[in-house]
Amino acid sequence: MRSHPTAWLFAAPALFGLLAFVALPFVLAIGLAFTNLRLGSPLPTEFVGLEQFRRIFADDAFLRALLNNTSFALVVVPLQTGLALLLALLLNRRLAGMTWFRTLFFMPVVFPLSLVAVVWVLIFAPGANGMMNAMLEVVTFGIWMPRDFLHDPVLALPAIMLTSIWQGMGFQMVIILAGLQAIPHELYEAAAIDGASRWRQLVHVTLPQLRNTLIFVVLVTTILSFRLFDQVQIMTQGGPHNATTTAMYEAVQAAFSRQQVAKGSAITVVLFVIVLLIAWLQRRLLRQEREIV
Repeated sequence: MRSHPTAWLFAAPALFGLLAFVALPFVLAIGLAFTNLRLGSPLPTEFVGLEQFRRIFADDAFLRALLNNTSFALVVVPLQTGLALLLALLLNRRLAGMTWFRTLFFMPVVFPLSLVAVVWVLIFAPGANGMMNAMLEVVTFGIWMPRDFLHDPVLALPAIMLTSIWQGMGFQMVIILAGLQAIPHELYEAAAIDGASRWRQLVHVTLPQLRNTLIFVVLVTTILSFRLFDQVQIMTQGGPHNATTTAMYEAVQAAFSRQQVAKGSAITVVLFVIVLLIAWLQRRLLRQEREIV
């Protein structure tokens, strides 16, 4: 079936934006990654091959950044997805005022990440007067000693994880909620006739029907985990001692703070390969689902 000629006219602005602001900059980044370009340097720009990639993989800060990204994804993705699924199940009811509760849980997604990060910096304020320290002291009946979360090498990354889970959970909840509402009600009726309990309906009806939705949510969240930057920039600046630095933060610091444009470009290329592998994994999982069905 042929597409209507006017369809290209409607798609043209989006295609132009994709080419101008995504494809072209990335092609330039690949080209710069094979050079020694450094802003302000009197030396001429030369082709150095894979030298930039060798340097970044020999850089302890970059390796620590990849480790932090991986740790962040391993903790945030399952926790955020599990909480979003729980919220979606609770809010998938026809009760009075349910729309207001859905709006309330989705509201953090609407706020800019910079604003969210600033608010959580205040929550993690050091000393006994800090909101988080005061709450933990009450919960533990005075056992908790005040800590400086964002300057503690052990607690800084978990603090950013908590911020990200709170901010992004509503986005996942909305997607899962849409998936729940797309499940045919007849499946639950048939399960109830067979004597299945609510738990068995969840395990044998809800979760299998949500498989593709959950795969999409998990992989999008994983990709976003490797793009983590705003919270790090505002809350910790990669510290203390690179405890919260990320690959994206290292790329920005290399390109704009240290003016090592070639190194920053090489880091973004590595990030693209990681995201590409995640997208490939998504296609593999979805293809297996279609083959099973």
